[in-house]
Amino acid sequence: MAAKLVLLRKSKEVIFILIFCVFCTQSWAQGVHNKAEFKEKDIYSTFDEVQEKPEFPGGQTAFYKFIGTTFKVSAEAKKNKVKGKAFVQFIIEKDGSLSSFKVVKDLGFGVGDEAIRVLKLSPKWIAGAVGGKAVRVKYDLPITIN
Repeated sequence: MAAKLVLLRKSKEVIFILIFCVFCTQSWAQGVHNKAEFKEKDIYSTFDEVQEKPEFPGGQTAFYKFIGTTFKVSAEAKKNKVKGKAFVQFIIEKDGSLSSFKVVKDLGFGVGDEAIRVLKLSPKWIAGAVGGKAVRVKYDLPITIN
């Protein structure tokens, strides 16, 4: 009976993380005003100007499932009943790899480090594009711990 309760509780945590991610993910993009000004290393910081948005293999739902099943809340965070939202920022590169990980808001107890660990395990994404050319895109990911 105790094993069933633990499994049910763990399932609820994963489902909550997935649902939260679906409704809270935000991304930003910075537009290029003049094509002559475009530089190879420019980063689009919002999705507004990105014509073809970067996409996780399998889509947004697959991304949230990946985060929900891979992210592990530390024993210390559980012991201290850590709750709230952490924000992690990263770049989706032209080749679909992820880089430049930055914890914008951390809840402590290893939450930010765990988020970066999980993102480093991510498969390559389908890169964003402007005018048919792959571009770098900044992505902000909120992670809620409940």
